[in-house]
Amino acid sequence: MARNKVFSRTALKPIIAKLKRQGKKIVFTNGCFDLIHAGHVTLFAKARSLGDVLIVAINSDRSLKKLKGPKRPLVGEKLRAKVIAALESVNFVTVFGEQTPAEILAELRPDILVKGGDYKIEEIVGRESVKKVVRVPLVKGQSTTALIKLIAGRYAKC
Repeated sequence: MARNKVFSRTALKPIIAKLKRQGKKIVFTNGCFDLIHAGHVTLFAKARSLGDVLIVAINSDRSLKKLKGPKRPLVGEKLRAKVIAALESVNFVTVFGEQTPAEILAELRPDILVKGGDYKIEEIVGRESVKKVVRVPLVKGQSTTALIKLIAGRYAKC
């Protein structure tokens, strides 16, 4: 049986502090991750390759709805966290309720923040809380919005 990788921010904070004292390089990424696709998996693998430990912080259902609109999320936060935690490249998953990851980044102080290549460095929230920001190129044709449109189009008459 796999170990639990989903932790509250409060529980995760001392774990990350201990790992940092051990000299581990902590990598962090965040997002809604409403429908996991190849672009997300690629982002997580690249992020993990940059350090020893990868934390994935996901928006809570409430914050995702505020960001993406009333029809989202499609998948609730507990199930999104469970799916992401099942990925080999991910060490820890946590849920945050704020609109941005600024607070959790300031609390956890990871070494590296990884975001998709669609963000400009100056747009990346929390960049001042980390030593380094890395942008990962997007996987062409892979986005949650594109998947939603594809599914809706194919099954609109069902």
